[in-house]
Amino acid sequence: MKIDVHVHILSPDFIADVENYKKREAHFCLIHTGPKVKYATVDSVLADMEKSGVDRTVVFGFPFKDIGICREANDYIIDVVNKYPDKLTGFAVAPPLDPGCAAEIARCHDQGLKGVGELIPDAQQFDISDQDQMKSLVGICRERNLPILMHANEQVGHYYPGKGETGPRRAFCFAQDNQDLTIIFAHWGGGLFFYELMPELKKEMTHVYYDNAASPYLYAPQVYEAARTAGILDKVMLGSDFPLLSPTRYYKELSKTNLTQEEKDMVLGKNAERVLFS
Repeated sequence: MKIDVHVHILSPDFIADVENYKKREAHFCLIHTGPKVKYATVDSVLADMEKSGVDRTVVFGFPFKDIGICREANDYIIDVVNKYPDKLTGFAVAPPLDPGCAAEIARCHDQGLKGVGELIPDAQQFDISDQDQMKSLVGICRERNLPILMHANEQVGHYYPGKGETGPRRAFCFAQDNQDLTIIFAHWGGGLFFYELMPELKKEMTHVYYDNAASPYLYAPQVYEAARTAGILDKVMLGSDFPLLSPTRYYKELSKTNLTQEEKDMVLGKNAERVLFS
């Protein structure tokens, strides 16, 4: 089974009015400006799943700072996962610092969503290494046993719109503070997985997983071999970041590695199936 754990979709009504939303959400505008910007609805995701052979996709909106816009996006996710329960799993998004964060996540969980994310600290202006700021979010996720998909990015290398300040150090602090939660760090955790070569860190991150979102833009294909060397290949999940990229791009990257077919299957679905659906 192939499972994609990182796909952003927005409603047709939102996309039709996207320029107005850009005026209200600075980070969304930052990463959705330019001639190559893409938006996806459920129809385009289902079409790409057919093309790429993905069996199940985890879908969510965008981490808006305005909880009202998050609620609109969450409503669309609730609607589409109810229409396609055999293909889609929904996560909810809410701004952790908003007083209504926990209530919105609870509402979405009550209506069938299975986790929280993708949250982006720079978009919603919070610091994951500050446990006081995370109190509401982690409290509701702990109470309802919900996994969290959290953005993190590398702190070196080329600049790109949306590259923020949440890297391995802050990600590790969040993981260390919340060892009873299931945490998936997007984008290889900004390189956090390399530090699992440190025995003392590895012991504190047994509950931490990584998706490979945007990997073709960030790392050589041998990053998967590095993950195997670090002993964390069983913690890596396919995350296309669609519509940024299709899963087929990741298949090409994996074909350039020396991973066995069994190891590729782990990344492409078996790990996510074990962690999120067992």
